[in-house]
Amino acid sequence: MRLVLVGPPGAGKGTQAQFIASNFAIPKISTGDIFRGNVSEGTQLGLEAKKYMDAGDLVPDEVTIGMVRERLRDPDSAEGFLLDGFPRNVHQAEVLDGWLGEHSASLDVVLELVVDDDEVVRRLSGRRTCRRCGHVWHLDFDPPVRDGVCDRCGGELFQRDDDREETIRHRLEVYADQTSPLIGYYGDRGLLRGVDATGPVEDVTERAINALRRFE
Repeated sequence: MRLVLVGPPGAGKGTQAQFIASNFAIPKISTGDIFRGNVSEGTQLGLEAKKYMDAGDLVPDEVTIGMVRERLRDPDSAEGFLLDGFPRNVHQAEVLDGWLGEHSASLDVVLELVVDDDEVVRRLSGRRTCRRCGHVWHLDFDPPVRDGVCDRCGGELFQRDDDREETIRHRLEVYADQTSPLIGYYGDRGLLRGVDATGPVEDVTERAINALRRFE
């Protein structure tokens, strides 16, 4: 199965991507993971990407496309994959189509996780990250016992710049402007399937897997 996962920031794409990829035995290819890896290692690419990520903007196409193209050349993605975070706009989708066509392949399905803006803000603005171990807590869904202190290691909890409400709202505006047109692009080709991404994680996973079974 060759699958693209789309949805606004905070829709739960990262969480659902892991469960879906595991269920269908395909590699999860996440641009977010690639970016964060470079940021933590302090590479030039990571430093460049961090400027955009902290502001809630998208990393430039040429950087993103190059990284994904390299990843898709790995042998484990030859028979299928799940793309999380790519493509983010119609131009990237067209590049992906062209690359797959060169290898006599095509996408099977695009799964959209559907969630409204206010729910996204509630999910993301409540996150707090430990400075010491990196564990992420949530003030509503998974609060620490002591306010501002990590239960795991006693480290200080802080709110990342990209988890602040103003940044989240900006990210949603960017999504609506640049990424939402993908819905029409893939919908016109009959590739789009949507699932409700609200409620318990396991319920969303069940909906997603049921929607994808026919593409196995």
